[in-house]
Order: sequence, then C-alpha cells, then structure tokens
Amino acid sequence: MSFYPNTVAKDQRIELLQGTLDLLILRTLVFGRRHGQGIARAIQAASDEELLVDHGSLYPALQRLEERKWIASDWGISSNNRKAKFYELTAAGRRQLAAEQTKWDRMVRAIGRVLRPGEAGS
Repeated sequence: MSFYPNTVAKDQRIELLQGTLDLLILRTLVFGRRHGQGIARAIQAASDEELLVDHGSLYPALQRLEERKWIASDWGISSNNRKAKFYELTAAGRRQLAAEQTKWDRMVRAIGRVLRPGEAGS
C-alpha cells in the first residue's frame, strides 16, 4: 500500500497492514458521501498530514469495497465542477467498519503488549 509520512522520503515508506486502507476508507465515509480525491484528502487531513494516499492504491480499494457491497457509488459533479464518482457507506459497510475497528483495537493492544511488555495499560 502506498501510504507514507509527509516528512519522510519515499524510500522510507510505511507499509501498512493488509486491509488498513479499506478500514480508513470506510471510516472516512461515515461522515458522508465523497469522491475519490475527497476521500484521499480526508485521510490526509485526519492524520495531520502524515498519511498520503496513492491513487494507485485508492481506486482499486474503492472498487474492491464496492464489489463487497460495503460502499455504493454514483456519478455527480465535484466542487470544481467536474464529473466525479461519489462513494457512500452502505449498511453492510457500517457493520463491516464496526467489526474491523474492534479487530484493529485488539491488534493494537496486542502489539503494544509485545513491544512494551510490563507497561501499564498494555
């Protein structure tokens, strides 16, 4: 996946775990319908400009999520008056997001316990 910190050279990219981009897209769409570029910008803004979404990863992920019926799309006009495909979360997507967030939280806690054994709250 092509996320990388804004302040780090491209050769030092952070490789995110499989499914992370899907989770971030689903979470972004909780706040309403967006086109692809709007999703990428929202992820970047929510991460305090640390994560940049490569379009080569974004659009295949959107297609995959749509095939799974977790998001739906239709065509519309963007704020700069261009035709764009807009995506929105489906009911199945909301359920999937809840399940994935639970798994993500468990994984973060487990990794924390491995990396920092004995720390309070791990």
